[in-house]
Amino acid sequence: MAEKLMKYADAVKKFDPVIGLETHVELSTTTKLFCPAEVSFGGEPNSQLTPVSLGLPGSLPVLNKTAVDYAIKLGLALHCEIAEWSQFSRKNYFYPDMPRDYQISQYDKPTNGNGYLDVELEDGTVFRVPIERAHIEDDAGKNTHVGGADGRIEGADHSLVDYNRAGVPLIEIVTKPIEGAGERAPEIAGAYVRAIRDIVRALNISHARMEQGNMRADVNVSLRNSPSDPFGTRSETKNVNSFRGIEKTVQYEIRRQAQILSEGGEILQETRHWDEASQTTAGGRVKSDADDYRYFPDPDLVMLHITKEHIEEMRAQMPEMPRERRNRLKGEWGFNDLEMRDVLNADALDLLEETVKAGATAAGAKKWWLGELSREANAKGASLEELPITPSDVAEVEKLIADGKLNDKLAKQTVVGVLAGEGTPAEVVKKHGFQVVSDDGALEKAVDEALAANPDIVEKLKSGNMKPMGAIIGAVMRATRGQADAKAVTKIVMGKIK
Repeated sequence: MAEKLMKYADAVKKFDPVIGLETHVELSTTTKLFCPAEVSFGGEPNSQLTPVSLGLPGSLPVLNKTAVDYAIKLGLALHCEIAEWSQFSRKNYFYPDMPRDYQISQYDKPTNGNGYLDVELEDGTVFRVPIERAHIEDDAGKNTHVGGADGRIEGADHSLVDYNRAGVPLIEIVTKPIEGAGERAPEIAGAYVRAIRDIVRALNISHARMEQGNMRADVNVSLRNSPSDPFGTRSETKNVNSFRGIEKTVQYEIRRQAQILSEGGEILQETRHWDEASQTTAGGRVKSDADDYRYFPDPDLVMLHITKEHIEEMRAQMPEMPRERRNRLKGEWGFNDLEMRDVLNADALDLLEETVKAGATAAGAKKWWLGELSREANAKGASLEELPITPSDVAEVEKLIADGKLNDKLAKQTVVGVLAGEGTPAEVVKKHGFQVVSDDGALEKAVDEALAANPDIVEKLKSGNMKPMGAIIGAVMRATRGQADAKAVTKIVMGKIK
């Protein structure tokens, strides 16, 4: 039976929401955190293994230096304090995809702590999210439940375990309680995780593909009567792997908890799961506190020593951060706030930048990626990056237009050909004979015929009414199979009516 929910507007008016996010970022190292097993997505199940990643007796972990360097870079990007000495601990719990029955993580001595991230919301408001820690740990394997609905354990008759992911290096970024978000809590949660995604991609330390599990978030939500009250009991919705899912989870939990509290009930401290199909959360297990994991320092690993000199070496390798890059490109391209938000919402910033580098104008690049190509991607249920057309292709189409070799109609047909796999824009143009009619005699003849067939429009044009000009241009386009240049046609018409 569906849970009763309070209306969102009523819930945030009656209660003060406090949220927290634990974002797991899978690092794009070549090998795992403590062994030389390969790290790659989509491999044959249980093929990327060593005795260490299987937790076999007598196997010993050896720390991956690249993973540590990646963690330092992320700590710098998140304005964290980077500890000179940090320590790995064993987090003890049993689950079939955890071959050692414990996870190697960092507990009371993490590498990165006490940072923050300024998150820019859609209307330009900047909200500071405080960060408790960004610690290094290894991932578990993957359970596949067979026989249940949507791969869930409920109703399954057996489960399969793939240990390929076991031991893959992660950084878990844990926020402090995020207070003061109010009704914008869902938006802030989504914007924060998007910002993390953009940062780790800019640092080139993670592919951050949420649909592949490279990045996922545990979403904590609690309510209290007012900001001056102690924190309420929280729920933790595990492994949400889409930005919209994160926003919807926060909104749903606020509504669910508000309804329970308004009826005098109590919130159970538990893990929950987001169901994309029903757009609801469902209860999992009672949430453990840190004491239940029986943390203790891993006796097989010495403490990690990071010198100030090494931190400065990593700092010197830091690229431009996403927010600064966006502001720079916005100025260079002459975009206003709304135009830049449209680009960001379409996840097209990288594509536009590459298209401009290939020779297109920013306005031209935006027209194609957010226009024809965006509609094509939506129709196919694909991302812009997945379309079979490159920034260089788009820049080439723009150059053909600028050189007067294509008009808008022919350019669209050329792009359709590129998307259909017919080759580069130049090859598509050659194959179909797309070419703007540039012969003045041919254009003039088509204009004469159009004017002769529309004497009423001619009289309106002569009187200064330019609205019917489109009808004449349309007639010329039909006569030339869409290969006339509209500007050239307009110029010839104006010369004749004068």
